[in-house]
Amino acid sequence: MNPQIVFCPNIECCAKGQQGKGNIKIHSQADKRYHCTECETTFSATKGTLFYGLKTDSVTVMCVLTLLSYGCPIPAIVMAFGFDERTVKKWWARAGTHCEAVHEATVGQSKLDLGHVQTDEIKVKTQGGSVWMAFAMMVSTRLWLGGAVSKHRDKQLIQQVTDKVRQVALCRPLLLAMDGLSSYVGAFRRSFRSPLPRRGEGGRSRLISWTDIAMVQVVKHRSAGKLIQTELWINFPAA
Repeated sequence: MNPQIVFCPNIECCAKGQQGKGNIKIHSQADKRYHCTECETTFSATKGTLFYGLKTDSVTVMCVLTLLSYGCPIPAIVMAFGFDERTVKKWWARAGTHCEAVHEATVGQSKLDLGHVQTDEIKVKTQGGSVWMAFAMMVSTRLWLGGAVSKHRDKQLIQQVTDKVRQVALCRPLLLAMDGLSSYVGAFRRSFRSPLPRRGEGGRSRLISWTDIAMVQVVKHRSAGKLIQTELWINFPAA
């Protein structure tokens, strides 16, 4: 346990979210609890993590989650570890919710000079059937910007992804690369607009498209499952 890398999770504490201030002490090494000298509260070392409230050792939980992420069937994990199937599913759901919250609090609240973004979609097989997952990535850093899941590869799915890119993008020159799906062009054009300030006038503000944005689509033509031709479509500017 290292108090120097822990901060007080009490939202009413004057030192909340601050590391290395000297206000965090070890309350119980055996129970893995800390003590904040500012608000006089104690809290678990797992507070704010996906392991909070779980009785199973965190190393075991991470092992199970790692196996799940690599596609290991739940029945196999149940047989190997002896856990109830409902317990494994609960950990899986909890991990997904926690990761989504962490991503939104970090990447989702950032403003980045993205430079080059690539989007794509894949069809994912589940026990309940197949779903489509669309996602976006910052090419230079391989940073995952966000994704969306839907039963249908439709405009709504694509719009969710383009909105996530817009959420973190600074108004800088930007190259958007995608496949030949026609929904992308309209979705990106709708996302990358900003309201024009109005002076003493009512009504809705006019939306102005961002400049210095290029969209590149790689269109693949197939016949009998084989790639026979590739075309490059360029839209510049995105307005």
